Amino acid sequence: QVQLVESGGGLVQAGGSLRLSCAASGRSGRYVMAWFRQAPGKEREFVAAMTWNGGNAAYADSVKGRFTITRDYAENTVFLQMNSLKPEDTAVYYCAAALSTYNYYTDRLQYQYWGQGTQVTVSS
Repeated sequence: QVQLVESGGGLVQAGGSLRLSCAASGRSGRYVMAWFRQAPGKEREFVAAMTWNGGNAAYADSVKGRFTITRDYAENTVFLQMNSLKPEDTAVYYCAAALSTYNYYTDRLQYQYWGQGTQVTVSS
């Protein structure tokens, strides 16, 4: 079993930046790591993902150019650097993982493990 714990959320003014962290523990393996977010009344949507070897990253169109996903393999942590934040980015952000050596997924149903979420609120 894999446990994922997100941190780094908070309140920030529009145009500001936040960095989210997702610490993984438990069974080791080759995992694609991803970030999803969910605002009240909306479905959980894909934000970003990175393959196990870090060779490929994918982003939702809504965050492309503003968000960057990175991985620290030594500490089993994935980050989401969020710049130029907008009020529309307000949501609970979730870290997710799935066993995959080469692939990444944008479909939430493909992910086996989820964190508890961290709240990001962007004021206008």
